[in-house]
Amino acid sequence: MSRIGNIPVLIPNNVFVKKQDNIIYIKGPLGKLNQKIIGDINIIMNHNKIIVKRKHNDKKNRALHGLYRMLIYNMIKGVSNGFQKKLELIGVGFRANINNNKILNLNIGYSHNIMIKLPQSITLEVKMEKNKKTQIILKSYDKQLLGIVAAKIRSLRKPEPYKGKGIRYINEYVIKKPGKSAK
Repeated sequence: MSRIGNIPVLIPNNVFVKKQDNIIYIKGPLGKLNQKIIGDINIIMNHNKIIVKRKHNDKKNRALHGLYRMLIYNMIKGVSNGFQKKLELIGVGFRANINNNKILNLNIGYSHNIMIKLPQSITLEVKMEKNKKTQIILKSYDKQLLGIVAAKIRSLRKPEPYKGKGIRYINEYVIKKPGKSAK
């Protein structure tokens, strides 16, 4: 039995939820999202809460039960409060700039700068302070898209295991290996 799937999702006053066929539409002050529901999952909407139920108790529906409850919860939380991911650049000469408000320009040790065009729903902020690491702050109401974009930026220069240089999430711990001379 899914314990997460049985918890009802509360709907804040400023969020509107509509279910049409097998698609749930959620609209809030920060944006609007939708999710297609597959499988034998029922969405029951009361006045200010959503209950996710499953018709059958087979393995696939048990897995989808908790998944769809969390997807709906994240969509409601995203359109009302939003999400953010923070990355930091660690390395000598590693820099980040914003061009034209939606293009991230990265100088991360390659022979050329890397430019990434961000989707419309993601806002970007770069913090560069003296004697501190450069931080890239990504904000969005879509948690899935935010995670994909942050992972793509991190994959451009993953933290290497000897000195820890690269792009990493804030508070990410990188296990460092000893070099040759540490025998």
